[in-house]
Amino acid sequence: MGYMSLLKQFIVSLFILSNFLVLGQGNYIIDTQKGHDKIPFELINNVIIIPVEINGIKRSFLLDTGVSRPILFDFINASDSIPILNSKKIFLKGLGNDGVVEALKSSHNTFKVGNAINLDQSFYIVFDSSIDFAPKLGVPIHGILGFDFFKDLIVEINYARKFLKITSPERYKNKKCRRCETFNIQFYNDKPYINVTVTVNTKTIPVKLLIDSGSSDALWLFENESTGLYVHDYYFNDILGYGLSGVVNGKRSKIDEVSFKALVVKNPKAAFPDPETIRDLVKIKGRKGSIGGELLKRFNCVVNYRDNQLTLKRNRNFKAPFSYNKSGITLENSGLRLVTESNSKLQHNFNPFLEKYNKLQVKAVYVSEEKMVFKKAFTISQIRDDSPAHRAGLRVGDVVLTVNGNDTKTYNLQKLMGEFYEDEGKKTILQVDRQGVLLKVKFNLESPLK
Repeated sequence: MGYMSLLKQFIVSLFILSNFLVLGQGNYIIDTQKGHDKIPFELINNVIIIPVEINGIKRSFLLDTGVSRPILFDFINASDSIPILNSKKIFLKGLGNDGVVEALKSSHNTFKVGNAINLDQSFYIVFDSSIDFAPKLGVPIHGILGFDFFKDLIVEINYARKFLKITSPERYKNKKCRRCETFNIQFYNDKPYINVTVTVNTKTIPVKLLIDSGSSDALWLFENESTGLYVHDYYFNDILGYGLSGVVNGKRSKIDEVSFKALVVKNPKAAFPDPETIRDLVKIKGRKGSIGGELLKRFNCVVNYRDNQLTLKRNRNFKAPFSYNKSGITLENSGLRLVTESNSKLQHNFNPFLEKYNKLQVKAVYVSEEKMVFKKAFTISQIRDDSPAHRAGLRVGDVVLTVNGNDTKTYNLQKLMGEFYEDEGKKTILQVDRQGVLLKVKFNLESPLK
């Protein structure tokens, strides 16, 4: 479709501030004689969404190698029907600048992912109603699952065909692969890191990066002029994403390449977060950034925490171009709007008198029925400064009704955002609702990198 990343990055890098002991976790066991299972997933804006059962209740979770314990949010809508066992109040801190978040820790729960089951799983419950990823992703998301799932299983992520294959370690057979590259994983606070090289401004730099499948971005890099890891003049300022503690700001750019040994990705997108935002992360010895879903989806991955290994094999996405949002608009599925839907029905009329004399005349008549229905509203949540949408006068809070004459009721969020990743110079016409006033706005798509 000509676009690669539709979401700002969702990083949840937790630091537990309360002085409680992390209880021992149970293990995920595959409940089949074969010792393996295949689980389809949705790939939404470069992040993996999988079905998870919590104490018998089905929910949708983001699969995130960059998080330690599972987190459940959207509490009022998602978890009011889930039995919350053995809970205690704690406080969490994540990326952003707005302090800490109150939460509960619940232990001794049953989690089921496909045929893998854990009878003693702890998780955190975040109550803040503003922490809800569903409007930004456009699909229901109730939580995040990470290390506790990966640590017990061999997880093969087939990004090309959108399924996970999970295998019990004792049943896994390592296949020889001449076109694969295997990396040693290092762990810090239950989070995985690998060593790769990046080339920035023609200088090749070795970097330790967090493997972060829960990020929709390609690369995050921490600026350090002494090593050559910094942006020159080729960048634009943007909101990079949201953490548990607020907004993450920074610069967006592209670098020369990132090398996974012999697997070299040319001109990948890179984000450079503000130093203040990441002050806790740079304390992790040697860490220079993270690898997100827009890079990872170019490979099929074998994640083997038991042997501290990550194996990558290029797939059909490997050479897909990197592109930026050329409108400056970020949309959310926020609220509802009332729309009219028409439904034409075919009716047959006949004359019983003529039928009696074998002269039946049948007429096909289309009858139009209209009804009022509620559809999700696509609301502008961000506008990048000096972008085409900003200069055209669009505002945060405007509801997009049509794009180039097409009613947005026929779109999902991913498809609609895709309109803003099309070719440079493409004319775009939006009709928006601004507090009851209908406006038509025109602008041309324009790359933010000059």
